[in-house]
Amino acid sequence: MQAKEIKNGSVVVYNGAPFIIESISVQSPSARGAATLYKFRARNIVSKQKTDITLKGAESLEEADFQKRPVNIMYADASHMHFLDQHDYQQYSLPLDEVEAERNYIKEGLEGVLALIYNEECVGIQVPATVELLVTECDPGVKGNSATSRTKPATLETGLVIQVPEYLKQGETIKVDTRSGDYLSRA
Repeated sequence: MQAKEIKNGSVVVYNGAPFIIESISVQSPSARGAATLYKFRARNIVSKQKTDITLKGAESLEEADFQKRPVNIMYADASHMHFLDQHDYQQYSLPLDEVEAERNYIKEGLEGVLALIYNEECVGIQVPATVELLVTECDPGVKGNSATSRTKPATLETGLVIQVPEYLKQGETIKVDTRSGDYLSRA
């Protein structure tokens, strides 16, 4: 797969390990005859370490033997989170420390969760870009302050605490960006 064909979410082999591409920046040449540089921010799927990869337009990386399968959350215990493949009903278990970031957005019945399968082994999960979560606890808004763009902390149903606009109340459902952890809108 050539550098110019690699997109966000692509899984490639770099230094013998599978990496998922998280962001791309393109640097155009300033001189004639210079090559366009593609800079990728990638995360190792197995070790979770991030690295920067720089390639010229004609250089390439091998595509990884990799699959994304839709899964449902079954349950979480003290040490693992358990998932069920929706197609072949195979069960996958991941240690809680490996799904630390994603766990804040996972609730029962969440659609769009994908298991990342590398060499027939589940190495991680991917949650949707946005999720709808219920605000379970937040301070009441002060009347008259709605014209300003002040925020307040709110605790969501998964235990995640994020900053929300001051006008939101407890019991409302909101959309949250899972990539940044930011409030997007009311649901």
